[in-house]
Amino acid sequence: MAKRPMAKVNITDTVLRDGHQSQAATRMTTAEMLPACEMLDKVGYYSLECWGGATYDSCLRFLNEDPWERLRKLRKALPNTKLQMLLRGQNLLGYRPYADDVVDAFVKKAIENGIDIIRCFDALNDLRNMQTAVKATKKYGGIAEIALSYTESPVHNEDYFVALAKEIEAMGADLICIKDMANLLLPYKAYSLVKRLKAATKLPIVLHTHNTTGTGDMVLMKAIEAGVDVVDTCLSPLGSGTSQPATETLVATMAGTEYDTGIDLNLLAKLAEYFRGVADRLTKDGWRDPSRVLGVDVKTLQYQVPGGMLSNLIGQLKQANAMDKYYDVLAEVPVVRKDFGYPPLVTPTSQIVGTQAVMNVLGGEKYKMVPKESKDLLAGRYGKLPAAVNEDVRKKCIGDTPVITHRYADDLAPEMDTLRKEVKEKGWYTCEEDVLSYALFPKVAPKFFEYRAAHSFAVNTKDIEMGEVQA
Repeated sequence: MAKRPMAKVNITDTVLRDGHQSQAATRMTTAEMLPACEMLDKVGYYSLECWGGATYDSCLRFLNEDPWERLRKLRKALPNTKLQMLLRGQNLLGYRPYADDVVDAFVKKAIENGIDIIRCFDALNDLRNMQTAVKATKKYGGIAEIALSYTESPVHNEDYFVALAKEIEAMGADLICIKDMANLLLPYKAYSLVKRLKAATKLPIVLHTHNTTGTGDMVLMKAIEAGVDVVDTCLSPLGSGTSQPATETLVATMAGTEYDTGIDLNLLAKLAEYFRGVADRLTKDGWRDPSRVLGVDVKTLQYQVPGGMLSNLIGQLKQANAMDKYYDVLAEVPVVRKDFGYPPLVTPTSQIVGTQAVMNVLGGEKYKMVPKESKDLLAGRYGKLPAAVNEDVRKKCIGDTPVITHRYADDLAPEMDTLRKEVKEKGWYTCEEDVLSYALFPKVAPKFFEYRAAHSFAVNTKDIEMGEVQA
């Protein structure tokens, strides 16, 4: 892969991952991505975020696609651009902690199949939940970008994040990412935080934000002025609103200044024209509601609800015919979050807190109905909660269940051999990647395997040479 010189400010474009995840329920298909790849590869992005997050689940569950095949095709179509993914630490791309051997195998295969940069985060900022994934990333030749999940609470202040960044540097990170999933980081706070992180560490600083509260463009500008090295943006057809600030807007703003990105706006305009067609299809099919995903909602600053969590809450309330309780649920979210020790609201804690808020409102009594995930969070199975938990709530939810204080994954026995045996016995095995799909989604993956067998297509891991897929 040809190396490009670093510009004063570099861009990671999210159009192939977070753009459609935030705006269109992750429903863009591989077939819609590939025609744009030749142009995307010429832009000169720092990287393209194209995998991980909810894309893996969506491929298997809704699109009848193999996520690994998507990655291989993108790697072949984008030979000159670093490919990036989002990984939920010990939870990988699923919703529970996996054994260390599964984490190691997944990271190995992700890098072998074409990923260069793994952005790793943990919903609780518990670095113990990222250590295995980060070690594996370094071991197999990937670039380890460790994210701090930005939020605000009585314990989440600037000093907290600077101290966390120093620990992240000590873990062996190559880059540090400020992951502002709900657009809570306001412009002048962004300037101050970036300045302090640059002074406290020697690592490049990346900023990921959204435009949910309408401040995203200003956040990026102040961060750039403070010396941030890379910012996340998204091409305009799937940018702004609940997604990242628009790529073209930032490039045009910085043109001719000391922060000039060197990116050709004419090329971006051609790409925007192509992706407008994709966005139109997603809107027509009901996956993208422009009035909702492009609206500015400053109440996000109060409720700290990211776009994906908002969609989930709306879906749950519609299913229960209780949309009239929408604002009651939003008001309950920060109450539950405080009771649960102020976890940042990002997958999976956003879903856990959100679902509990819905149950508290609809159940008529708080914590009368408590899902397993809420109990596990309160019992320490997701990691160390940032602040003290409401002990009365914990007692009501989990009784006398012991609270774990060590790394929960240390209790998990190796899983890969058992999983591989099951996949082979069921006749689903074509490659090791199938074992990983089954590990992450044991109920969803078999349906895809059966669909694949019925439609007579198989994974072809030899489509591209290993030399092309290495980081």
